[in-house]
Amino acid sequence: MCIRDRIYPPSCLACGAWVAAHGGLCGPCWRATGVIEGVVCETCGLPLLGALSETDVRCDACLAAPPPWDHGRAALLYRDTGRRLVLALKHSDRQDIAKPAGHWMARVIAPFVTPDTLVVPVPLHYARLWKRRFNQSALLARALAREHKLGWCPDALRRVRRTAALEGKGRRERIAHLDGAITAHPRRADLLRGRPVLLVDDVMTSGATLQASARACLEARAGPICVVTLASGKRYLSLDPTHLLKGHQHATC
Repeated sequence: MCIRDRIYPPSCLACGAWVAAHGGLCGPCWRATGVIEGVVCETCGLPLLGALSETDVRCDACLAAPPPWDHGRAALLYRDTGRRLVLALKHSDRQDIAKPAGHWMARVIAPFVTPDTLVVPVPLHYARLWKRRFNQSALLARALAREHKLGWCPDALRRVRRTAALEGKGRRERIAHLDGAITAHPRRADLLRGRPVLLVDDVMTSGATLQASARACLEARAGPICVVTLASGKRYLSLDPTHLLKGHQHATC
């Protein structure tokens, strides 16, 4: 056992129980973690019914209103352990979660990154950043970029208008609320132009924030655009959670 482990024994990211190595989850927390596997929507990463041999499938929501990016993935479902990890990172200053979370996200988005992909976090308004002291999406983006040895830019996008919390708002209301709120940073225009971009956020619910960010990238002539989040909060059918770990969780939107 190394000196660090003697002073700071490895503990579960979610509950604090002792585990074998830093950055891991204990057995009970891992079993309650909705790891997304199997057939997923190609643009939002939501688990879907279907055979593993199927490709380029889309959920009903993405078919009805295609988002402005090519591929999207999420590592976890936003429930149980997944929700606890997102909230701990976002509101409890648990920045230690970012590194293992970045590893999980890097795994699910790996088929869509290229050596010249630029990793870009969804921005926070400066007032919220000052209050929170960090952008959780930027921490995830940095960890993911290191996993794939990619370039990343924490301020490629900026939120030029402060927006109220989106909780409780419908999808259309969220999209309208964010219209024009996110733009490319004028000093990063050359960095974005002509580059494939991977947008990173902590959780996708309606996708409104990611859509506003993707449009800002496209207006800066970046592309193609892919997105990845730590968790997906889109609606899904509540089945036996053990099915999810086997890649058989099903969903509707």
